[in-house]
Order: sequence, then C-alpha cells, then structure tokens
Amino acid sequence: MGSQGKRLKAAYDGIDRKAVYGIDEAVKMIKASAKAKFDETIEISMNLGVDPRHADQNVRGVVSLPHGTGKSVKVAVFAKGPKADEAREAGADIVGAEDLAEKIQGGDMDFDRCIATPDMMPVVGRLGKVLGPRGLMPNPKLGTVTADVKAAIEAVKGGQVEFRAEKAGIIHAGVGKASFGEDALVENVKAFVEAISRAKPSGAKGTYIKRIALSSTMGPGLRVELGSIQA
Repeated sequence: MGSQGKRLKAAYDGIDRKAVYGIDEAVKMIKASAKAKFDETIEISMNLGVDPRHADQNVRGVVSLPHGTGKSVKVAVFAKGPKADEAREAGADIVGAEDLAEKIQGGDMDFDRCIATPDMMPVVGRLGKVLGPRGLMPNPKLGTVTADVKAAIEAVKGGQVEFRAEKAGIIHAGVGKASFGEDALVENVKAFVEAISRAKPSGAKGTYIKRIALSSTMGPGLRVELGSIQA
C-alpha cells in the first residue's frame, strides 16, 4: 500500500486538484501519468443531478464508443437451435439454454455481458436474483434481449458500454486504454458524455451534469470542463 501511495503522490506532482481542465489537456495529462506496468484503463466519472431512487430520474443505457474500449469482453448467450448456431458463429464465448442456467445457478458466471433471445426469457427470468445484482440481466431496452443475436454480439464486442447511475447519481465507465491515441480517447469521451446527455430523464431538475472527472486505473483524477467536451 505504501508504494502505491508514493506512486499516486508522485503522479499528482504538478497537478492542481482544484483546477478544471479542457478535455484535450486532461487526456494528455492522464496519459502521461499512466505509468503502471500494465495498460491502464482510462475511466470517466460523472456526477449527475438525479436521484435514481425515483423512477423518473433513472439514467441507464448503452453507447458504442467509436474506438472501442480496448477490453476483451466475454459474452454469454441464451439461445436454442439456429439462433444458438448464429451466436457461436458471431463469436459468443458461451452459448446455452437450460444447461447454461444451471451453471449460473451454481455460481459459474465467467462472462462480462449476457444476451438472450426473447423465447429464452422464461428461463433467464428465473436468474434475476443472480444476474441482476451483477448488472448482467438481459434487458430489451439495452439491446440484450433480441432475436438479432449476431448484431448484439458484434455491438458488445465492438466497444459497446453499458451505463447506469448509482444511488448518489454517479456514473463510472471505462472509455479506453492508456495506449490509445489522444484523439481516440477524446472522441470516446465525447461519445460517452453525449450518450449521457441524451439519456437525461424527465424527472431531472436543475443542473443535470454537475461534474466530470477522468483518471487512469492507477493515476490521479482530473476535473474536466463540460464545455470543452460539448464544443
């Protein structure tokens, strides 16, 4: 823990924690501070003026980042017959029906996203208490309950990011890797913020996007000016 503290302290040298940076400068500084021995994830945090406890203030959806996330996503698909074959051909990592449900009930959930064809929802529905808390429950509003499994798998593996506001109105997501070029990261951030803006719920009052910050996995966080992203 001591070495990690020293690393973070060194990363903050020359950075004004109270300053608000333009998106271009913020991305440049975040990349420069990402000096871990692995390819750090560039993360965005947004503080929204919503209370997700109220149904009309929920913020949830998906966005396809133009340059992907740089992360390998493992996809499980609930499907039978030709749709199961279609899922395998499209690159699904795990495909099944009742057998897959049994594995999940037994605690085997070695996947990042879950997709289901509509006819499999009676089976998937029984897994709500297991998949729901982990944010893995297929949802038609998120495009993960669909007959077009090929398109859904390609979207998920191609850089689609799911977002959902937590209790305090905070949204976190990975928007790329430190190895990405600055332009690619800026475009990914802009796409993500635009998606959040479009997802503004009817019950949101006052300032919707209050604060935005960027950081790398092991690096410092920087506040980012909203206007520089929306310009």
